Amino acid sequence: MDYLDINRRFWEASVEPHLASEFYGVEAFLKGKSSLTPIESAVLGDLTGKSLLHLQCHFGQDTLSLARLGARCTGVDFSPKAIEAARTLATQTDMTADFICSDIYSLPDSLDQEFDVVFTSFGTIGWLPDLDRWASVVSRFLKSGGRFIMADFHPVVWMFDNDFKEVRYRYFKDEPIVETEQGTYADRNSAEVATNVTWNHSVSELITALLDHGLKIDHFSEHDYSPFNCFKDAVENEPGKFRIPQFGNRIPMVYAIVATKP
Repeated sequence: MDYLDINRRFWEASVEPHLASEFYGVEAFLKGKSSLTPIESAVLGDLTGKSLLHLQCHFGQDTLSLARLGARCTGVDFSPKAIEAARTLATQTDMTADFICSDIYSLPDSLDQEFDVVFTSFGTIGWLPDLDRWASVVSRFLKSGGRFIMADFHPVVWMFDNDFKEVRYRYFKDEPIVETEQGTYADRNSAEVATNVTWNHSVSELITALLDHGLKIDHFSEHDYSPFNCFKDAVENEPGKFRIPQFGNRIPMVYAIVATKP
């Protein structure tokens, strides 16, 4: 199974619906609104003058939000259409950022640089089968003393079916999860039907991979809400905090991690 080809086609088909969706709010972004969530902002620190590598950047909205905070950004994504859209968005906002089309594992073949910060967030590592190899790439591009910053959905969330009615998948990585769905999290009414391949990675797998590649964990936090309205029938209990009605605040939905390369 060529998961890269399957997932690239999935994300290629998602770019235009995402650009047009209320979920991404591109119009507000063009007027100056940041696309970063409070969870990310709380762990970013001062980015002024910092070189920053953004892994799996999609069409670059977060990359450019980080650039607005003073970082010198390079965004990476494996979708040519997403990278094209990111470059267009940079022109529209009169922002400077570099964008590279590459899958994460192949990035060392396309980029020879070290960064003060490596960043990734929300819906990223689940598309990758091998976290040890991923962590080696993170470490490869970090300067000594550099920081790795990440926020993502908690693996507990991915154990459930889309209706959150039953536990369908293992918490620990097992066989790939292959799904064919209509629409996307940003536009559930989209007519697009596409197949995708993902893996569930436990928290211990993530942390162990980073430690095995020489990073020191400085911060780890879990949150009982999603900052995005991207799950079916989620309810906004508090401003900007979406939860699954039958679970309330009883399950973790998001985590954030900061690590340093000594």
